[in-house]
Amino acid sequence: MSEANNPLGLVGIEFTEYATPDVDYMDKVFTDFGFSKLKKFKGKDIVYYNQNDIHFLLNNERDGFSAEFAKSHGPAICSMGWRVNDAQHAFETAVSRGAKPATDSTHKDLPYPAIYGIGDSLIYFIEQFGDKGTIYQSDFEDLATANIVDDKGFMRIDHLTNNVYKGTMETWANFYKDVFGFTEVRYFDIKGQKTALISYALKSPCGTFSIPINEGKGNDNNQIDEYLGEYNGPGVQHLAFLTDDLVSSLDKLDKSTIATLDIIPEYYDTIFDRVPWVAEDKEKIREHQILVDSQSENCYLLQIFSKNLFGPIFIEMIQRVDDGGFGEGNFQALFESIERDQERRGVL
Repeated sequence: MSEANNPLGLVGIEFTEYATPDVDYMDKVFTDFGFSKLKKFKGKDIVYYNQNDIHFLLNNERDGFSAEFAKSHGPAICSMGWRVNDAQHAFETAVSRGAKPATDSTHKDLPYPAIYGIGDSLIYFIEQFGDKGTIYQSDFEDLATANIVDDKGFMRIDHLTNNVYKGTMETWANFYKDVFGFTEVRYFDIKGQKTALISYALKSPCGTFSIPINEGKGNDNNQIDEYLGEYNGPGVQHLAFLTDDLVSSLDKLDKSTIATLDIIPEYYDTIFDRVPWVAEDKEKIREHQILVDSQSENCYLLQIFSKNLFGPIFIEMIQRVDDGGFGEGNFQALFESIERDQERRGVL
């Protein structure tokens, strides 16, 4: 990857940091997803959870950036760490390309170079990973009592989706393109029974993750505007966990904590005619209400979405079998499923 196409030397996602007024609940959600609670940042109440190459920080500090972010947004993804070859170079290049720097300690809780991202969240630049060791070895210490749980087969973050105000999708797409070198890979215009949205999907220059950006259309009761109202601004709507065996991962999940969206039974009347080469147990797919899609013959993806877990934020779980899409064929079924959930909650 040339510097022209990847000006910051982006290599992938290092961590996602959460802020919440309800630490115990967030801890339970992480644990039920199969994340072990292992360490805390030296001198701060910032706890580290891990499952394979997914790294979560739960910031329990009562003062500072994260605490203020939670006061404004409720439960939220307040920052991310992105892997780069050289953190200071990435920071300086990002600022030179139009990013807003986060410089003093009142505006960040961690000691890494950072810029402001979506909705004034932070993007930290992390150069310590792989052969160079990890920040969890150097900057964190073991908890007195770790909580090690069996993982649920979630390997890494596949994509994270941003929700933004009407008329600003282009602005945010340009932020990711101009600062980092993301490229547009998809454009969607989706209409439900009562509401609609448009979405860009952007691919990172390192090719390891994507960022779809959603903007609502029409009335303010659509799912994007509901998020913006509850969250009090633009931000991360959901993360997608990649698994090699979605059926197995779902078999291990506690559905009392991690409820998933209901899909209309009729969906399964035709889906296996459209994608007949699915290798997994079709009854299990129906039982778990997994969505199936395919970009071309003999490739497919399986995906499922939790209901809102913390504030308006939810989790997608996805398995890819040589398929790089986003489940475009499922957008209608998914959109209408979310509308039904909105109706049950009295939003529509």
